[in-house]
Amino acid sequence: MDTGLRVTSCDTDETLAVAAGLFNHYRHHYGESDGEARARDWLSEMVRTRQLMVYAAFMTSGPDDAPVGLATAHETPASLALGRFWQVRDLYVLPEARRRGVAGALVGAVRDAAVAAGATRLSLVTEPDNTAALGLYRGFGFRRVEGLTSLSLDLAPRTAT
Repeated sequence: MDTGLRVTSCDTDETLAVAAGLFNHYRHHYGESDGEARARDWLSEMVRTRQLMVYAAFMTSGPDDAPVGLATAHETPASLALGRFWQVRDLYVLPEARRRGVAGALVGAVRDAAVAAGATRLSLVTEPDNTAALGLYRGFGFRRVEGLTSLSLDLAPRTAT
């Protein structure tokens, strides 16, 4: 069955250039400045050093194979299980392509890759009021982790404005 979507792993200069455009949209969506060249260089470094895996979704039902979504994931040691788990880091779908199964196809591709790699689990973090994303994730079987609190320490120097 052709869903009109294709998800590919981005690990070549050509595929990372496509992913960088989507990643730049994602960053801009969250208030970061535009910088497609910087995004491409950063993504390329992350993939080259195996710190991130990048996936892009393409609509195949139109006149061209247009990129419409992006997901990044990484592998983390799972100490207690003496294995590895995967975490979805970023998930973004262009506004005009939302509600068409793109996010689900990306999450499914990451899940399948994690299973194939022998990961013990797949995790992610999202905002508590992102109801669309929470519904999608619950549909995949993701469950809230009770009893944990997420903490962060900002180590980046602040620049004066």
